[in-house]
Amino acid sequence: MTDEKQAKYSGRTILTDQWLAMLDLLKTGAFTIDLLRRITASNHSARNMLGLPNENLIGRDCREVFQGVPCGAYCPYGNDVREEPELLEIELSDEDGNSHMVTRLTTPLYDGHGRLDGHLIVLQDRPSLADLINRVNYGEKSLKIILDRLDLAVFTINRGGHITFFNDAAESLTGRNRIQVLGKSGSYIFGSEDNPAWRDLKQSLAEGAPFSSSQIKIATAEGEPVEVKPDFIPLTNNREQIVGGLVTLHDLTLALQLDEAITGQTSFHKMVGKDPVMRRIFETVTQVAPSDATVLIEGATGTGKDLLAKVIHAASQRRDCPLVKVNCAALPHNLLESEMFGYVKGAFTGAERDKPGRFQEAEGGTIFLDEIGDLPLPLQAKLLRVLEDREFYPLGSRHTCKVDVRIIAATNRNLEDLLTDRLFREDLFYRLNVCRIELPPLKRRRADLPLLIRLILRRLCAVRDRRPLEISAKAMELLLGYDYPGNVRELENILEYAVLTCQGDRIMPEHIQSYVQTRTTAARTAREYPPESRFASQERQHILDILDRHQWRRKRAAQALGMDRTTLWRKMKKYGLTA
Repeated sequence: MTDEKQAKYSGRTILTDQWLAMLDLLKTGAFTIDLLRRITASNHSARNMLGLPNENLIGRDCREVFQGVPCGAYCPYGNDVREEPELLEIELSDEDGNSHMVTRLTTPLYDGHGRLDGHLIVLQDRPSLADLINRVNYGEKSLKIILDRLDLAVFTINRGGHITFFNDAAESLTGRNRIQVLGKSGSYIFGSEDNPAWRDLKQSLAEGAPFSSSQIKIATAEGEPVEVKPDFIPLTNNREQIVGGLVTLHDLTLALQLDEAITGQTSFHKMVGKDPVMRRIFETVTQVAPSDATVLIEGATGTGKDLLAKVIHAASQRRDCPLVKVNCAALPHNLLESEMFGYVKGAFTGAERDKPGRFQEAEGGTIFLDEIGDLPLPLQAKLLRVLEDREFYPLGSRHTCKVDVRIIAATNRNLEDLLTDRLFREDLFYRLNVCRIELPPLKRRRADLPLLIRLILRRLCAVRDRRPLEISAKAMELLLGYDYPGNVRELENILEYAVLTCQGDRIMPEHIQSYVQTRTTAARTAREYPPESRFASQERQHILDILDRHQWRRKRAAQALGMDRTTLWRKMKKYGLTA
């Protein structure tokens, strides 16, 4: 290339050099082309992803260099030169012939007079983004478009600590609209200025160096706890002066799920609730879990008895020892004794060796007896002795076996009714009833529905490597109006079906199973609410006045009332207000 030709392109790439270097650090490929389809700049990641040699590409025709990849799917210089960003998925092959999906973003570049000057092509390999950005001028329009399209929550602040940019992924992660957060202190995202992550960000700004913070928990707009790992990068202008900072929030939802699956431990991260009943349960568990007290969990099918047992075990001093579950309703009665207490060689035909039972397997840890209301009366007597003396006779043995275990029992039946029918031993009931926890059905904690819906959706989308889906107002109305006889388990199944059938980024009513729609009625919802009181009458009139003032536009009315739209909708149903 001649010096004259090189000079022609060097001016064009000055503004893009920072972008390409920044994207290289993010392991994101990028190159620029002018209006004549000539390559004006390219970073190392793009050449590696496309398998191009490390030779000078400046000035060469992009069609000659890339030979249809990645431009075959769409060329910004087809029939009409496009001036709008374009996002699509393409498939590339590495040196070994293995194919992988790449997100390609094409965004226009403008000169100093606002005229179209070319295009920037960004190639983001799906698996990961790196942690650090050394320098970036975040005032450029094209760069904001790029940051908005990344599958990583990003926001920027100025030197005063106020939010100046909030991308789509940050909205999805936090549940907060950018209109709500722009201009507010960055500490708003972290909960308070006392959050260590906020102090780390201020330190990063003061020292002018990137900083990677430790794992923290933030709350979404609905109060849902989300584990994230923040990273901070100072932003500089052309004079190398710090003008603000960029924050990336890595969603650890999937990582935590994998960690829990590996370790078998569960924390309150998976049990959420703002309803006063659930808050009292959390307080009780916090007090009881560290002890060795026997716990009896009552609740209908699908209310989370298994999960609560795991939470109690994980919060106890026995967390490093096994948690062994026995489903008393799933095993045949003639096998229950040998499964629970084990047997010795020769105890019965086929017993060719000693076999330890579930109690022995749980030594030092916790045994969870699910559906204990279905335990046969003869075994209830044997369990009573374990509770009293911590010892039992294995089947066919003449010698007792001592165990050190904590017992957690659960049932979806009313044990007091079983006492009346003489199907459950009274002495065993009082032995189990040391700490009794009743999990309410979902229809008795409707205030938690929006929170649970968003939490479950986040988990389902994380497993499928999808950005968290939004829910349309009509779909949310269906979900909030249903009674959920199967409780949280049924809610999870309904949302999983919606995620599988939704091909876009928003769940619509057609993605909700038909039986939910047919059973959701205003009459059933209204019956869940108490009669109007004097306060309720005043609240009804206040809501009606605000709705009239805003022409019954629920979004604006909710903002004026200082409440979430779903909360307003429930109150409208409660007071019989229809648009």
